[in-house]
Amino acid sequence: MNFNVVKLAAHTLSVGTLICLTLTQPAHADDAVLPVKERASQAEIASVLANAVQVAAGSSHSCALLTSGGVKCWGWNNSGQLGDGTKIDRPTPVDVDGLTSGVSAIAAGVRGSHTCALTVAGGMKCWGNNFSGQLGIGTTTTMSTPVDVVGLASGVSAISIGNNHTCAVTVSGSAKCWGMNQFGQVGDGTTSDKSTPVDVSGLSSGVSAIDAGGQHTCAVATGGSVKCWGYNSFGQLGNETKIDSLTPVSVSGLSSGVNAVTTGDQHTCALTTGGGALCWGFNAQGPLGIGTTQPVSKPVDVVGLATGVRAISAGEVHTCAVMANGGAKCWGWNYYGQVGNGTKTGISDGELIPVNVSGLTAGVSGIGAGSTHTCAQLTNGGVKCWGFNVKGQLGDDTIVERLSPVCVVGFVCGVFVYLPSVIR
Repeated sequence: MNFNVVKLAAHTLSVGTLICLTLTQPAHADDAVLPVKERASQAEIASVLANAVQVAAGSSHSCALLTSGGVKCWGWNNSGQLGDGTKIDRPTPVDVDGLTSGVSAIAAGVRGSHTCALTVAGGMKCWGNNFSGQLGIGTTTTMSTPVDVVGLASGVSAISIGNNHTCAVTVSGSAKCWGMNQFGQVGDGTTSDKSTPVDVSGLSSGVSAIDAGGQHTCAVATGGSVKCWGYNSFGQLGNETKIDSLTPVSVSGLSSGVNAVTTGDQHTCALTTGGGALCWGFNAQGPLGIGTTQPVSKPVDVVGLATGVRAISAGEVHTCAVMANGGAKCWGWNYYGQVGNGTKTGISDGELIPVNVSGLTAGVSGIGAGSTHTCAQLTNGGVKCWGFNVKGQLGDDTIVERLSPVCVVGFVCGVFVYLPSVIR
């Protein structure tokens, strides 16, 4: 009896079970076909496959937080952003050194090459590129394994990563940022880089969420208002100007009613308490989802998403959302298939309004838009990615670009078919 097997990871399953899923790939030459004894149970499968509770997509790497509290990353590793103690690219997930449990959230920057984690104890750890001090360790030394952020061993409630800067919200509601500060994206009123966390001016309390973008940052403050600071050449601060700001400014029309904010390279989007999506800033390839390519310096409604949105994530020049029904939609630049609708556009074009992601009209619980790829967390704990893949950032053990979602190796994915246990 011959059959294909899904490659799980670069090791043999300790329980001695080969697992077949609906998405299969040809067996490798060294994969022995063994006699069937019995069907494996779904519980047995779950014991050897990873289950994700969060995904994060960076410049050309991706990470997932597991139900166990561990972290796995894959893709580009030139600066040690995968956290496995090497600088070797990985086309399949690897464990982050020292973080096999105890993590409650992860973050990866849209165009950044560093990664951070929030521990269950409220501490923050980062690793990867540190050219501008974005790891927050008091130096500019790049690290290939997680290190503690200075002064944030506890008391952190939320984290976010930009291109080369990093931010956190404390349990007291204050905002702190560090790293590159050329355009004031750290928010302390200066343009000097910071290698350790500093307070964001005027945001010492009342902050519930923060998101670091390319060279700007935004936060949800008291009463659901939105504040932004940093680079503003395309109106990404949303205050109806194109003037950079070294300290937080109020976003026009968003003095209340916002649940979350997400920042791309040079655009910004917000999720309202009513489930609506609004975006502003850079729009050359349509990342605002408003049907045009004109930049906008104040929030505008995303076409067709006035209600029903559960989560939103801004990539470099594309944006994605999870709907209340569990479907995924994306829009914007699609030259590498990062929108996930089975097609691609020209280098100067994009999808100007939201489109359905192929095969993901239900069953999605989270989404992370990276530079030129996207990953989704499924309700069954699986992870699927699509788009550019030259560094293995899709995690499917190839470097082949994908125009629609593919399963990440080693995670629960798809519907199980015949699942034989085999004799060793």
